[in-house]
Amino acid sequence: MENAQTYMSFGEKIRQLRQKKGFSQENMADMLGISTTAYGDIERSKTELTIERTKEIAKALNISFLELLGLDFREMNHSVEKANLENEKLKIENEKLRLEAQYWREKFERLVVNEVYRVVQQQERKKIGF
Repeated sequence: MENAQTYMSFGEKIRQLRQKKGFSQENMADMLGISTTAYGDIERSKTELTIERTKEIAKALNISFLELLGLDFREMNHSVEKANLENEKLKIENEKLRLEAQYWREKFERLVVNEVYRVVQQQERKKIGF
C-alpha cells in the first residue's frame, strides 16, 4: 500500500506539521506577519510560496528549510556515495580497456612492421635471384 504522505500537497504537509506543533492557523499567521486568510491559502495550496516565505514557515515550525522541503541528507549522501563508488568502478574498467587497446595496438603495429619487413625481404631476394 502506498504511503499517503507520498501524495500530500506541500500545503497539506505544512498543515500537518503545524498541527503536530500544536499551533493554530492564527498562531502561524501572526508568526509570519500575514492574515489568517493568507495563511489558510498557503495550507490549501492556493498561494505559490517564495523561498523566503518557505524559510519563514520552517523557522516558525522550528524545523530546517530542507526538512520542510522533504530533503533527507542521509539519503542524498548515500546516493552520492553510491554514484562515487560506481564512478570509481568505471574509471578502473576504463583504464583496463585503455591498457587492452594499447596492447592490441602495439601487437597490430608489430605484425604490420613484421609483414612490411617480410615483403621488403622478399622483394630484395627477388632482386638478387632468390
